[in-house]
Amino acid sequence: MSAKIAVSLPERLLPVLDRLAQKWATTRSGAIAELLRRAEQEELKDRLKEGYIHLAELHKKDAELFFPAQAEVVRDGD
Repeated sequence: MSAKIAVSLPERLLPVLDRLAQKWATTRSGAIAELLRRAEQEELKDRLKEGYIHLAELHKKDAELFFPAQAEVVRDGD
């Protein structure tokens, strides 16, 4: 489903939009939609990266918490 909207751009950006539309073999509307899709993907990548960093920090804290107990088990096994 598509919705019609009106977008105002600075004139200096029109040639950029036209080049992208030609490069991607689409219309101006298609180029804008593609740019928005790419921005959305980049936003998702950033959120996932933040989540993975947070999980890594949690896993590191867990490892540091349990390391002494694991070290005792390994020493007892010698």
